Amino acid sequence: MKLDILAIGAHPDDVEMSCGGTLAKEIAKGKRVGILDLTRGELGTRGSAEIRDIESKNAAEILGVSMRHNLAFADGFFVNNAATQLEVIKIIRKYKPDVVLCNAVDDRHIDHPKGSKLASDACFLSGLRRIETIHEGNHQHEWRPKQVYHYIQWKDSTPDFVVDVSGFMDKKLEAIYAYKSQFFDAESKEPLTPISSKNATDSMEYRNRNLGRLIGTEAAEGFTVERYVAVDSILDLI
Repeated sequence: MKLDILAIGAHPDDVEMSCGGTLAKEIAKGKRVGILDLTRGELGTRGSAEIRDIESKNAAEILGVSMRHNLAFADGFFVNNAATQLEVIKIIRKYKPDVVLCNAVDDRHIDHPKGSKLASDACFLSGLRRIETIHEGNHQHEWRPKQVYHYIQWKDSTPDFVVDVSGFMDKKLEAIYAYKSQFFDAESKEPLTPISSKNATDSMEYRNRNLGRLIGTEAAEGFTVERYVAVDSILDLI
């Protein structure tokens, strides 16, 4: 199965929080979209890896993605090296995405920039035919995504471009709240975390509403780029 878009996140819920609206919109347009989680989020203060496994499956079903896979790298301690790069390369070569969306280049959680660089490096290396990989018993051919974009996470980074996600905020928020163990719950007895406050969950929505306001739409999600964004016509801009 070939994908149009592969969204890669260091932790389950990274993708939903940051580009869930964009994925939901593209899926509604008939695009094939997948999610690759690098870790199970086992170091998370709330819940457990087993709970997040279930929550991530539920979130994937809500969004309607074509596939979701978890590489189960060590949360907090994975590194960007040949071993981890090769595992990501195998997934890229298997699904041949045209576009890869990945973690923020700079962010509060140390796994986010690590995951960002790992995904970006793997996308480049995946296009080198002399790197040999075997996945599920099959020799793989080289494949390099056409574009790599970085979604915005905890820090309010200035986007290089934004995607209008008007009409898809409800779907995004539904996918986010599938992670019941992680986000605001007035009755929860678990310790508070930066993302479990009501302010944090509210901010996920008002950030997107504000980006929408700035471009004259209902809501938008922002991304940063590794190279210039090009359009075929100046009329392509909204």
